[in-house]
Amino acid sequence: MKKMIVKGSQKLSGEVTIGGAKNSTVALIPASILADTPVEFDSVPDILDVHNLMLILKSMNVKSFYNRGKLTVDPTTIESTPLPGGAIRSLRASYYFMGALLGKFGKAVVGFPGGDNIGPRPIDQHIKGFKALGAKVVEKDDTVYITTGPEGLQGARIFFDLVSVGATINVLLAAVRAKGTTIMENVAREPEIVDLATFLNNMGAKIRGAGTDVIRVQGVDSLKAQNIHTIIPDRIEAGTYLSFAAANGKGVLVKNVITEHLDPFIAKMQEMGVTLEIDEDKIYVPGGDLLAPVSVKTAPFPGLATDLQQPLTPLLMRAKGSSTIIDTLYPQRIKHIPEMQKMGAKISSQDGVITIGHAKNLIGTTVEAGEIRAGVSLLGLALMADGTTTITKADNILRGYDRIVEKFRGLNVDLKVITESETLDF
Repeated sequence: MKKMIVKGSQKLSGEVTIGGAKNSTVALIPASILADTPVEFDSVPDILDVHNLMLILKSMNVKSFYNRGKLTVDPTTIESTPLPGGAIRSLRASYYFMGALLGKFGKAVVGFPGGDNIGPRPIDQHIKGFKALGAKVVEKDDTVYITTGPEGLQGARIFFDLVSVGATINVLLAAVRAKGTTIMENVAREPEIVDLATFLNNMGAKIRGAGTDVIRVQGVDSLKAQNIHTIIPDRIEAGTYLSFAAANGKGVLVKNVITEHLDPFIAKMQEMGVTLEIDEDKIYVPGGDLLAPVSVKTAPFPGLATDLQQPLTPLLMRAKGSSTIIDTLYPQRIKHIPEMQKMGAKISSQDGVITIGHAKNLIGTTVEAGEIRAGVSLLGLALMADGTTTITKADNILRGYDRIVEKFRGLNVDLKVITESETLDF
């Protein structure tokens, strides 16, 4: 494991360019195995999740090559093999191989998903969708076995009991190669799902309605890549830098942003009193505003993303007063709270409500990144604290943030990432 060393009292200034969306990328890579040709992606973030997915591809005899934001995947020699449980459990989004393999081969054997521990994220809606398409699903010894009969997958009408990004993506990946028409109702509307549908449609899929709550899929026999797919900008990465710039910056330009994807987050920042100069694809944050406390509630898109509630926390601590957060999607997403308390932050959680007070006299110390967004929120707080903070399990941050050390260096902030056994003095 790695640890991140952060010297406090550093202010952000300069500019940063947002990379491709992690939450798109982790669906697009499994989707690429549905193709009957090599596939090329551009604007691929350089994150651990990408390299872990490439290892899973290798286990299926799928060649992949990554270089400076470009990823080539050649699934033409793919083999239908059980996916390694260890790799699957370390990366929850790898469960998208269930839908992709089911669409490709009509069967899949996948170790039970792992990834960030932010509370229960059951896959019952995924399984419900697979069964509706005619698959038989058996769970045994932390492994999911999915098979179909000789007739293969058949189009069906599926109503999801709750809005689930994961289930929407997984069932969509299976449905694109099913026979007939599939109608998916009460689906998630996130931009990453639209990005996935665009990629598949450009290869010959017939998907309509992505971005609404009903998706219609006419199954096709073959998918062939015709061009390079450029991944949409990461709205969570953008929101993280915007939050840190407003909390602790003196002039930060955030580039390569689709502002519409951040509408609820931007509105909440403006409600606090943050000055934002919004252009077509970039946002400038002057910094230094007097901030008011707010109440935040996460919701499925187009609401405020659950992935942004933790990165928003350092900014809320700048407000003069007490703010609250209710995470309606993952109320157990609170791993950052005890770590922030170690630094002197006034933050607590009770009955599903996170309360955040004004930050004074924050002190750097050793804290743990329990998962991606918790970890990065600790980084934001560490920059506001006095002294040096050591963030252990920093691999969790590197899983989701593209070239984070390099990007903070461009914002005149010095970070160090070292292995746990190394020591470093500033």
